[in-house]
Amino acid sequence: MPANDKADAGQRIRHKLAEEIAQLERELNYELPKEIAKARAHGDLSENAEYKFAKERQHLVGMRLQQLRSRLADLSLMNLSKIPRDRVGYGSRVTLLDRAKGDELIYQLVTAEESDVGQGLISTTSPIGRALMGRQPGETIEVRTPAGARTFEIVNLATIHDE
Repeated sequence: MPANDKADAGQRIRHKLAEEIAQLERELNYELPKEIAKARAHGDLSENAEYKFAKERQHLVGMRLQQLRSRLADLSLMNLSKIPRDRVGYGSRVTLLDRAKGDELIYQLVTAEESDVGQGLISTTSPIGRALMGRQPGETIEVRTPAGARTFEIVNLATIHDE
């Protein structure tokens, strides 16, 4: 991943989060208050399903906004120059040998927002991603996945500094 691709990836993630934040703020500040007011106009709030739904949605949207703002703040602190050159870290492309099946798998470690297992992009916070972080070629890792325990050997590593 060349230097501008690294910066572009960070920008894309921040932009995606900012868009979701803007959409949720619009819902929280404009759409939901209208729904709540409309539901209130129907009268008895104790048995008003629309009112209860709108209030629950308001709570969920507020929680998601808080989560996204926190994630955006965390991303702004990410320093790509501190990613190790000889160990698995964010952006690393790792070739693994599945010890049980004999298959080779290639994964790139990315943020949760970028992950797409079908494309070989796994999150640094996924079970395999966490097990790989800080490891070097030649090491064996054991991972508990939803499908059960698996053992991999790290065959090859290319960090973001290599590409």
